[in-house]
Amino acid sequence: MSSRIRRHLLATSLVGLIGTTMPVLAQTAPVTTEPAPGIQAPESTPNEPTNTGDIVVTGTLIRDPSIASSAPVQIVGKDEIRLRQANTAEEVLRTLPGAVPSIGSAVNNGGAGSFYVDLRGLGNFRNVVLLDGNRIAPADLLGRVDLNNIPLALIERVDTLTGGASTTYGADAITGVVNFVTRSDFSGLEAAASYQLNDRGDGRYFRGDVTLGGNFADDKGNAVISFGYQKADPVYQGARDFSSTQIDSYSGAQGGSGTSLPSSFSVGSLGTRQLQPTTGSLVAPYQPFNYNPYNIFQTPFERYNAYAAAHYDVADDIEVYGRAMYSKNVVQTIVAPSGVFAANVAIPLSNPYLPAAARASFCANNDFNAAVAGIQTITAAQCAAGALATSPSDANYRTFTTQLRIRTTDVGPRIDRYETQVFDFRGGVRGDLTDHLSYDVAGSYGESENYHAQQNYVSLSRVRDALLATNPNSCISGATGCVPLNVFGSAGAISEAQAAYLRVPATSRITSSLAQARGQINGDLGFAIPMAAKPVSFAAGAEYRKYKAAQEADALAQNPSELGGAGGAITPFEGGYSVIEGFGELIAPLIQNRPGFQDLTLETGIRQSHYSIDAAGKPSYNTTSWKVGGSWTPVDAIKLRGVYQRAIRAPNINELFQPNTTGLGSLAIDPCSGRKPVGNATLTAVCVGQGAPAFTIGSIQDPSSGQPNTTTGGNLQLQPEKATTYTLGVVLQPPMIPSLTVTVDYYNIKIRDAITSPTAQDAIDNCFAALSGSSAASPVCTQIRRNPDTGALDGDAGTTGGLYLGLSNLGRLKTDGIDLGVNYRHAIGAAMLNLSFQGNWTHSQLFQATPSSVNRECVGFYSANCGYSGSIQPEFYWNQRTTLTLGAADLSVQWRHLDDVKQEPLDVIANGKAFGNYGRIPAYDYFDTSVRFRVQPQFEFTVTVNNVFDKQPPFVGGSIGVVQFNSGNTYPSTYDALGRRFSFGARLTF
Repeated sequence: MSSRIRRHLLATSLVGLIGTTMPVLAQTAPVTTEPAPGIQAPESTPNEPTNTGDIVVTGTLIRDPSIASSAPVQIVGKDEIRLRQANTAEEVLRTLPGAVPSIGSAVNNGGAGSFYVDLRGLGNFRNVVLLDGNRIAPADLLGRVDLNNIPLALIERVDTLTGGASTTYGADAITGVVNFVTRSDFSGLEAAASYQLNDRGDGRYFRGDVTLGGNFADDKGNAVISFGYQKADPVYQGARDFSSTQIDSYSGAQGGSGTSLPSSFSVGSLGTRQLQPTTGSLVAPYQPFNYNPYNIFQTPFERYNAYAAAHYDVADDIEVYGRAMYSKNVVQTIVAPSGVFAANVAIPLSNPYLPAAARASFCANNDFNAAVAGIQTITAAQCAAGALATSPSDANYRTFTTQLRIRTTDVGPRIDRYETQVFDFRGGVRGDLTDHLSYDVAGSYGESENYHAQQNYVSLSRVRDALLATNPNSCISGATGCVPLNVFGSAGAISEAQAAYLRVPATSRITSSLAQARGQINGDLGFAIPMAAKPVSFAAGAEYRKYKAAQEADALAQNPSELGGAGGAITPFEGGYSVIEGFGELIAPLIQNRPGFQDLTLETGIRQSHYSIDAAGKPSYNTTSWKVGGSWTPVDAIKLRGVYQRAIRAPNINELFQPNTTGLGSLAIDPCSGRKPVGNATLTAVCVGQGAPAFTIGSIQDPSSGQPNTTTGGNLQLQPEKATTYTLGVVLQPPMIPSLTVTVDYYNIKIRDAITSPTAQDAIDNCFAALSGSSAASPVCTQIRRNPDTGALDGDAGTTGGLYLGLSNLGRLKTDGIDLGVNYRHAIGAAMLNLSFQGNWTHSQLFQATPSSVNRECVGFYSANCGYSGSIQPEFYWNQRTTLTLGAADLSVQWRHLDDVKQEPLDVIANGKAFGNYGRIPAYDYFDTSVRFRVQPQFEFTVTVNNVFDKQPPFVGGSIGVVQFNSGNTYPSTYDALGRRFSFGARLTF
């Protein structure tokens, strides 16, 4: 490679002073350059020794400072992180072009206390997160790494390689890797603190870090230790005008949940009726529950972390090294109050709180004799006698069964507290075998524990006990502490004594561990190919990994019918698997320093893996991943590069071992709802065949809050999914414009035998799209199980399975697009101007769960079924940063652009309508500014303003997307729902 290419790659790799986000066209050793007057030299280079003294080159295992990877790598340097004043690694990765926002601080209902990254929108479990090129302990059953545990204070840079990387890093790296590289040989003391506040006075966020390090033993060793703390306050959706009221995306009217207050009841053939407290009458449902004010845009978060690393030269050619990390995170998700969500309860006619008008309706319409077919009502006289009978031994004592929906606001909001603790240790020895060969042998072990405490959830069994009361002072059941319950009033009708009896704490726990060992030899073969100057480099070795995970829960959490609004049972299980791998990589310069061939290099690699599943009778299997690529520099100004890879992903523990569990999905319209089946014999037969009682036809309601029940589970017969990926790119450095670098890379990722489950709409379409006389008995129809009382797709998880979304290897995923990077640095007198641009054009992203499912195109679209992850993927997305450095001051502006997106056309067809402006989100542009002052060489102060113009997020209602990402009438993970934010940071170094 020419020296000019090397110099410009180094000078622009982190965009000079600020380390902005950009793709790395090569990764080369430091060279000596003089900075412009008044300008500090770049703080780091793309190749950086870690605390182990190793050379980290993301994308290859070959440890050679002059190696240039054939795959493009995006880099975010530590200065960029400081200018953004990011608090977690998820904040850094969320806005990368080519990634889509995953579960993070803006996900409230559906988050489980951990934050993740999703590369190319193909799933947050199809990539690998590394620390200094090594795996760390996963945080959950899917093997994902919680980004909350990354020690940002010690991060030198973040490398993101998208596209298959299974050959280099093993399974799971189908969409790429994110590698956090720590600062090496830290010496001195650094203390930093930052404080963030929203323009409206909420969302306070504090972060503080202290790092101490130094050399010892006559500079033979170095040790560093870092401590961090951060705390974030919640931002409630009720505190923003656009999100204070839930709006139905399809009607434009006030929406919300059918589990509301006042209560609703099933009243025989009349269907669902809601109580009118002022009259005591049961009338047509009139008031859904507005749950938005209780939900949050920024989850409360508190974190303590510690990180330590050291290395020591035992001898000239032997170095021992190690690192340890510990993190404790507490995340709280807060959602609307609990209650009774369409569960059957028995109520005596003599219940002391039952209004007379409601009693009359129940007597005239509900069934009072289950032993006789049909609805057996009672007369007005029998009803009146039953109202006076207070003892079960009285011949006139009668109860009726009704499906109750009530939102128990007097109990308080549901709070899920997730406390996660993670520790991870790694140690090893490395050194030189010969002048051309080095070795590295290391092992590590890590564990995580996620403790989940559910607070303010209502116990259904206690509700049933408390409703079997005939006076306001005692329960017929005689249950200890039972307090009769009033479900026939408005807010305030449930006393604190009643609420205290209903509240039950439930707990669950997820533990996971990763043990690994690796031995590797690096070096060169001692000779060069005749037309090349550099020798052939290689890496070879073996690796072992053992994954274990378990989920446990108390009796309350395990019962699918016990906790009101818990979304289903937490089922205990455990599982594990191990993998033994052998790997090798080769980088061979073919032609160098010849006319038309400044450099032509070949890169290859292969990894053979043997998996053993911890299950009786489950056979092991073997997989092979490989890559071939190269780069060609014909002249100084042009470099062409490309790599083709075969990648694999083995099924994770959750996909293999998770028992069938009923939870919640996303679906707005039920084909059996309303009057649609009336007069349509085929549709009626299908609805009844799925478990809907005949008398409910014509009165079935759409899923409450757009959340049908869904049943999913693991599958021990799953096999690894396979992917073919390739990138083709060019690096341009025109000689007529010094310091300008342009990179253009096309990527293509295809996954077959993908481990997927159908979307909720897929399950509906598979049954209802082409109904015939035989559809009522078709498995794709009968596996949908409806509420046995109302015929709806929601209700008690113990009796309503809803939509079956089973896992299989029948899926296919595909995406392709172009990444563009432009970087320019130019001195203007005593000032230095840095310009950088990183953009992505996604041409396509297709997802087909099964051969009978829709091959769904989701780039530029949004719906409850669009996007594999459920998040939005615009067609165009870019970041542009302009920084002017003058003396000790940096003034920087970042421009973030998201292209316009529309309601998915298939969603319009499936639901029969779109609503005005809710069907389109225009292009969005955000501007952030930062000013940094280096007051003294040891002290700097930074002020950052995010969303300078306080641009409000798009308003699309709250029922057009999946619950995790369509919340507060917008998409808060994609668009800024917090508004203008001010961050103040200070850093002191010695």
